[in-house]
Amino acid sequence: APFYVLGPLVTDIGAGYDHITAAIGGAIAAAAGADFLCYVTPTEHLSLPNVEDVKEGVIASRIAAHAADIVKGIKGAKEWDEQMSRARKALDWKTQAKLSLDPELSQQVHGKIPANGATCSMCGKYCAMAIVERYLSISVGKC
Repeated sequence: APFYVLGPLVTDIGAGYDHITAAIGGAIAAAAGADFLCYVTPTEHLSLPNVEDVKEGVIASRIAAHAADIVKGIKGAKEWDEQMSRARKALDWKTQAKLSLDPELSQQVHGKIPANGATCSMCGKYCAMAIVERYLSISVGKC
């Protein structure tokens, strides 16, 4: 019979963040063989969830399941991550949004701070890809 888990929460001090503590526990449980993960909302044990709470809980659970799929070698899981890594390296924002679990949020967050085009808005002159290219004299493309 399939094994189904709620969480499990790895710590009880995460009130308001139970979706994160459950995702950590869920990733471990799924990597160890659990077949289904139940999502947990940020408002778990505090109040009734609203639509956004449910969305955050489902996404956290999907991240946990995906991490476990990578560990278990499930076909396509690692490749999905590799595609995202290539898109991030190339600063291909459209592909990054398309590959993300929440394309709308990805586009919204990216649009907050403009990047200069050569690097992402976070790393700037400290971009690891640019530093590797400069010191090892290899081409890494954009970023």
